[in-house]
Formats: sequence, structure tokens, C-alpha cells
Amino acid sequence: MGAGRSIVVAGAAMVLAACTHTKQMADTGFVPPEGSYRLVVMRPDVSVGSITTGGGFEPREEWTTQARANLVASIERQQVGRGGAVTIVSTRAQAGADPARVADLERLHAAVGRSIATHKYAGLKLPTKKDRFDWTLGRDAVAYGQATGYDYALFVRAQDSFASTGRVAVQAVAFLGCMVGVCLMPGGGRQEAFASLVDLKTGRVVWFNTLSSGSGDIREQDGADRMVANLLGRMKPGRDAKGDGDPRPVSTATR
Repeated sequence: MGAGRSIVVAGAAMVLAACTHTKQMADTGFVPPEGSYRLVVMRPDVSVGSITTGGGFEPREEWTTQARANLVASIERQQVGRGGAVTIVSTRAQAGADPARVADLERLHAAVGRSIATHKYAGLKLPTKKDRFDWTLGRDAVAYGQATGYDYALFVRAQDSFASTGRVAVQAVAFLGCMVGVCLMPGGGRQEAFASLVDLKTGRVVWFNTLSSGSGDIREQDGADRMVANLLGRMKPGRDAKGDGDPRPVSTATR
């Protein structure tokens, strides 16, 4: 590959990295909540940090605290006018149940959410779930709903990262390599997030969305607003099982 073509490829990769991609999936027959439902938006699970020179992720507590506050504010504004009775919590103590039980539910959701992202989005399909969207938080979620009276729980998990000075230097050296035909661009900062809606009467995850972006900054309010709009702004219904029965994904890409 010539140097000119290497630079073009590197430039194209940078443009693609700056795009924001979302992809929704839903349980068969799912209809977005409407009417007099009660929804609790759980404390967002957020981690913000820097990408080290070697490519590792180093969390920063002050960045994370600010980003979580921004996301809570964004979700509050986003939920206005959606109907139903919505409670948005910023601490576990506000969730209406024992904080230890709430923490267990959050950890369970994080594990199930990662499993959904891996097996429904990353191509590593489980044989028993290959043709359907079938995930649950089980009895813990049902017990939480019974204790609090909520019908649904919305969970949000987000990670945002930024290239450190050392990482930027590594990228600069790699870009120079592209100019002489040896092009291997190391990754920089990136946003990754997912959200799920859980029916607290059954414990089932009835809707799920992922987000991946090479731009934006949730440490800033406008960046958090954009993430929430992309992740939660257009909740699509599910569909009846047809063909292979796999839920129809809804994908968007913006720059």
C-alpha cells in the first residue's frame, strides 16, 4: 500500500471513529410504556477516565462524578412529557428499597447487560438465545418491583475515555508511519454505553440499546445531552416472531 493511500485510509478511519452508532433490540411484542405506568430510572452506572500510553483505561473519580450528574440532569429533561410517573434516582438510597438490595440489582443488571452486548451484538450467539431476545433479571427484579410499586426500571451504563498526553504522542507517531506506508493507528478515547428497560412484574429485559461513539464528552452537559438523546430518545417497539424470530434491530449513525 502506498503512502498516499495509507493516509487516505487513516483519514477514513478517523471519520468513521467520530460517528455515533446505536442499535436497539426488544422483546417480542414489546410496546413502549404508556398511560399510568410507574418508572424508576436507576442511578446511572458511569465510568470516565483516560487511555494510558499503553492503551489501558485509567478511571478518574472527579470526571466520573461530574459525568453522572450530567447524565441524571439529561435524563430528567428527556423524560419530561413522556407520560407516566417517573422517578429518577441519583443515589441508591433514593431507589425505594434497601440500598444493599439495590446495589445487588445494579450488579446483576451490569452482568446481564454485558452478556446481552456480547451475545446479541458481538456475534457470539448463545445456541439457546440465537433466534430470540430472552433475558431477565429474575426474582430480584420482581421483588424490587413488589417492594416499591414500580412497573419498570430503566438502567443506563456508560463509559467515556480520553487519550492521555502519552497516548496522543503514540497516535502521532503512528500517523507518521502511515505517511511512509506502515499504517497501524492505535485507538484513542471512545464512548460506550447501553441502556435497558426491565419489566418489574416479570423481571424480563424488554428493551435494550447500545451506543458507540468516537466523539462527545459527557463531562460536559451538552455531551451528556447528546448521549441521552441517542441512547433513549427513540424507543422502538418489538415485533412478533417471524422467520428466525430474531428481534429487528434499529440502527442509526450520526456524526
